[in-house]
Amino acid sequence: MSDLSYRDDETASVSVSSADTELFTYVYQSTANQYESPRPFIHPLRTLGGRLISIYRPHDHLWHVGIAWSLPHFGADNFWGGPSFRADRGYVSLDNNGATRHRRTNEIDVTDGVFGYAHDLDWYRSDGTHVVTEARRLTARVEPGSDAWILTFETSMTNVSGSDIQIGSPTTEGRPDAGYGGLFWRGPRSFTGGTVLGPDGATGETLRGRHAPWMAFTGKHDELEGSSSIVMVDAPSNAQHPPQWFARSEPFGCLGPAPFFSEEVRFGSGEVMTNRYAVVVADGKVDHHRAAALADLGGSVL
Repeated sequence: MSDLSYRDDETASVSVSSADTELFTYVYQSTANQYESPRPFIHPLRTLGGRLISIYRPHDHLWHVGIAWSLPHFGADNFWGGPSFRADRGYVSLDNNGATRHRRTNEIDVTDGVFGYAHDLDWYRSDGTHVVTEARRLTARVEPGSDAWILTFETSMTNVSGSDIQIGSPTTEGRPDAGYGGLFWRGPRSFTGGTVLGPDGATGETLRGRHAPWMAFTGKHDELEGSSSIVMVDAPSNAQHPPQWFARSEPFGCLGPAPFFSEEVRFGSGEVMTNRYAVVVADGKVDHHRAAALADLGGSVL
């Protein structure tokens, strides 16, 4: 059994540690400005060896915040942050950046070596209109005898806007290969030029837009020798499984299942939309064999 522990500041964030290593901090109440679409996020994110594998507010995209559930084309609203893409104008700054706010914590504990945190959230348009209630749950566990640990992320959103909402991406708006939106991870600067790996043996940016049940990324560290890896796994129960993926190694390293990549999805009034993911964080680099094994590990808890 792992020795996970947590520290909750009871205001905005909870941090989870294994022995003397802080694995991650989940900021459940963001203080970002409205243009960055304030929403909960995970940063810093570390391996069991203490290596940092996330970045917060990089200068090129201040609204990239570690790992976050971010939707750039939520009807006319932007819950991703920054400018919005419009087919006739390109990227433009609009008064449409929403906010996702923590309402209450429902669970926070470590049981049988598994950390669990659950809370309720509310989504608001820029004018304050309430459009979504969300129930979200995160877990964390360390694989015994392994150099990897597993984060799970589950979101159940209910459309309370009173109208149907079309969820899409810049690609559904007309920009090719820009289907980002969903659970999105941005790696540290040193991961630029890293390796994206898919389950069929493919590597590189040709994987952007590929349908797959999982995807992996390996990058190198500055200051510390060596590499670290992240494997993201889509639950078979997700409606768009296997999803398309938004994966890049240039000009920065990022990865995320993108269920609204190339086709808009209707989110009906009163409908509940549930998505589940596993994120496996590992010390060292991965080849296809190890990546597949880590994906199986992540899939085993979904």
